[in-house]
Amino acid sequence: MRAWLLDLLACPHCPDEQPLSLRIDWAMDEEIIDGRLSCPCCGASWPVRDGVPRFVGSDQDYCGNFGFQWQHWKAVQIDRLAGHSLSETRFLADSGWSPDWIKDKLILDCGCGAGRFTDIAAKHGARVVSVDLSQAVNACRETTMVWDGRVQPIQASLFDLPLRRSVFDGLFCMGVIQHTPKPERLMTLLPGWLKPGGRLAYNFYEADFWPKLQPLKYALRLVTPYLPTDWTLALCQGLVATLFPLSRALSGIRKVRIVNHVLPICSSHDKALNREQQYAWTLLDTFDWYGPRHEIRQDHHKVKALLESQGLKQVQASPGLATASAP
Repeated sequence: MRAWLLDLLACPHCPDEQPLSLRIDWAMDEEIIDGRLSCPCCGASWPVRDGVPRFVGSDQDYCGNFGFQWQHWKAVQIDRLAGHSLSETRFLADSGWSPDWIKDKLILDCGCGAGRFTDIAAKHGARVVSVDLSQAVNACRETTMVWDGRVQPIQASLFDLPLRRSVFDGLFCMGVIQHTPKPERLMTLLPGWLKPGGRLAYNFYEADFWPKLQPLKYALRLVTPYLPTDWTLALCQGLVATLFPLSRALSGIRKVRIVNHVLPICSSHDKALNREQQYAWTLLDTFDWYGPRHEIRQDHHKVKALLESQGLKQVQASPGLATASAP
């Protein structure tokens, strides 16, 4: 844990943003590796373990599949480690933020996974607090350690953030909203952590016609969220091993490649990836389809109205995307 984080932390249980005290058990190279955070007001305490403050216990983690997923495939979507720029292209396009704007900003990554988009924000000079409910924070810490202490992962619930409100220049929540139990509540809670004029970016699964083309996927999802992780992994490995050659062949045939949307795998055949990378990305995204407990799609028109009802300004929305600014 980086010392600068302590100024941003607040007790998630106390209503008046009580600052936390820190006991250091082990520190190395300006990072607190092990210790304990506590609230002097209510007496609650939380461990700092392996450099990460842990505000949730294993019984509160409803998305253990993501913890496995992002530790197993932690480098696949990190541009710097995988030799592509797909994550940067997507992050800048979805957020609408320019590299010049990102520089020197304090950014909150809401659902960081292995640090795919945290890494891009840090690359462009931001200081980033990266939050995830799952053990994925361990992968995020490992993949982003190169950024001179400007990235700090936290294991916490997005519905109960242990952070001071109204302090972040920007926040983004990408690839996460649809996998939470209450997406609308989350989208109305998060803007409270933005300072006046701060920027917000969401992406989400759009409520559109595509699920109607995926009956096999959704038939399997009646069962897969309740399977042990290793069973889900074995299922995905079997599906991808069987269907990837077909999906890759179809991907090169215009008008015919729409058939890939019917297949029960999440095919990825971007030309920036070699065959091995396409296979790994397909397996990762297929596991991402079948592992999550929740998949709740959103209508971007309703998301726009929701954000406007919260008083946010400059609200823009398109299928699967929404951006806004705090008043």
